[in-house]
Amino acid sequence: MALTTFKGDVDKMVDEVILNDVPLHVTDFLTENVKDSEGREIRKVSFNFKVTNSEYHDITTLLYQMVFDLKIPQSNEEFRAEIFNYATSVTNLYEENAVGDFSLVLLEVNDPE
Repeated sequence: MALTTFKGDVDKMVDEVILNDVPLHVTDFLTENVKDSEGREIRKVSFNFKVTNSEYHDITTLLYQMVFDLKIPQSNEEFRAEIFNYATSVTNLYEENAVGDFSLVLLEVNDPE
């Protein structure tokens, strides 16, 4: 998907997002408007979050869904979004006391599923 990006700013006020009713404590929250390959303006959000070994299975199972009901309580926004980019600092969070840094970029989905 080709995207045209409009400047976004890190919103330090946003520290929680909810993906399919699962709350995540986030850092480095960024929102911006982009144009999709058909020229429609959509929202793009990116953020980082920590995942402990005890949360790992549930979080990765959630992320495998790929498309989410995204809620941003602190800005009163709610929309459907899909994963555009995803990264993690570790591949094995099954070790006790392990914590991974996850990074997620989501794009608004305008089309009905």
